[in-house]
Amino acid sequence: PAAAADHPQVDPSLPKVVAYRSPTCGCCELWIEHMRASGFDVAVETTNQMPAIKASSGVPTGADSCHTAKVGDYFIEGHVPASDVKRLLATRPDARGLTVPGMVPGSPGMEQGNVSRPYDVLLVARDGSTSVFAHHGD
Repeated sequence: PAAAADHPQVDPSLPKVVAYRSPTCGCCELWIEHMRASGFDVAVETTNQMPAIKASSGVPTGADSCHTAKVGDYFIEGHVPASDVKRLLATRPDARGLTVPGMVPGSPGMEQGNVSRPYDVLLVARDGSTSVFAHHGD
């Protein structure tokens, strides 16, 4: 029972998230906590096979970040806000997933004091092309 208090209430209407992370990455844990705080049940797989996971998930070269998650039929690459994941799941576009390329200061899990940069969440279409799904910041 004590462990349950460590995690916010899981929203049973949301699909489970499986997050893959490198054993050397710390910011991934902060993103996972952000997702859990938003009601997602997140399982964590620590692996040295991140390039293979990104490739098999359909993450385009150059649109990658430090961790890759899978939720439903989609990948979530990097520090995508939980609100955008929820909108993806609600609207169900015909796409591979969402990505925030790189590691943007101020994105979920990358908070660094008051340092924050505007960033886009990109929707990755089935053909690998990207479009802006959401804009955060200025």
